[in-house]
Amino acid sequence: MILLNPGPVTLSAGVRAALGGPDLCHREPEFADLQDDIRTRLLQVYDLPVSDWASVLLTGSGTAAVEAMVSSLVPSDGKLLVIENGVYGTRMRRIAEIYNIAHASLTLAWGERIDPHALAQTLDETKPSHVAVVHHETTTGRLNDLASLAKVCKRHGAQLLLDGVSSFGAEVIDFEAWNIAACAATANKCLHATPGAAFVITRRSALAQAHTRSLYLDLAAYCRAQDARGTPFTPSVQSFYALAAALTELADAGGRKARYAQYAQLADIVAQGLTNLGIEAVLPADQSSVVLRSYRLPPGVSYDTLHDGLKAQGFVIYAGQGELAKTIFRISTMGDIQAKDMHRLVAAVGEIWTQSKSV
Repeated sequence: MILLNPGPVTLSAGVRAALGGPDLCHREPEFADLQDDIRTRLLQVYDLPVSDWASVLLTGSGTAAVEAMVSSLVPSDGKLLVIENGVYGTRMRRIAEIYNIAHASLTLAWGERIDPHALAQTLDETKPSHVAVVHHETTTGRLNDLASLAKVCKRHGAQLLLDGVSSFGAEVIDFEAWNIAACAATANKCLHATPGAAFVITRRSALAQAHTRSLYLDLAAYCRAQDARGTPFTPSVQSFYALAAALTELADAGGRKARYAQYAQLADIVAQGLTNLGIEAVLPADQSSVVLRSYRLPPGVSYDTLHDGLKAQGFVIYAGQGELAKTIFRISTMGDIQAKDMHRLVAAVGEIWTQSKSV
């Protein structure tokens, strides 16, 4: 089965085999070696210096990493502005609400472009210390233009807390120029590992101002323990094995830039093929991530019909969320997927649509 949903992904044989690594106690030096290696190589994905940055490993989903980042890195006297143009921006606002973090929101329609001028006005009005934004909002596939937004935030003295869950490892992330305080991500998306391991890439200077609001998701506590070759809680050891193998495969394949190019090729095959069938993209390609793109359901074809027909041919696609479930479907090109698979997918969509017209 080829997974075209935005995580978990179709695994390579090597990553799947890594899950069968030896039983290992997380208090033994062998685990500390594994953890150290992963932390170092996560920083290498974007060439970040260990003197200024730390990768902090967590056991949990991407949301656990986002929650740890938001709940830990807004200081007690800080204020957060959350930008919402999809489900995952709203999720960050809910995290702020649950932890009673002082916050405001810039709320837009799902998929709407973030206007830098509107952001500047909101920053003038709310004066936050931090801005939380989703890089790749998989609700619609929009890749938010962080370069322009970061300039506005930097002028107003606000640091970025970035949800990079569906972009880290493929899309460009300029940690220095974009004034990023931290980026939350996960193993089971662009890195092609398994669910269970997540992480936050954070400036060490941001950790120095961290505020403890949670026991299990206290980012500073994790970092202190991991810097000392320990871990505060029992980690998902097998998921860490898989992440280490996936990072090796990423480096061997040419790193982040090569992965971006691979995704772009696959996404363009799908986009061109569906366009030829008369199926419309929700957003222009230059506003979308190469990781995932959304398409209008063909006239007369329900999502269930398309999903079930494709699953019968070995593909799993993803529905839209909320009201979009009735009108769009989403195709992700992450994971161990080849160009021939995407050509076969397009042909299968065409078959299903043709059959629906004859009913």
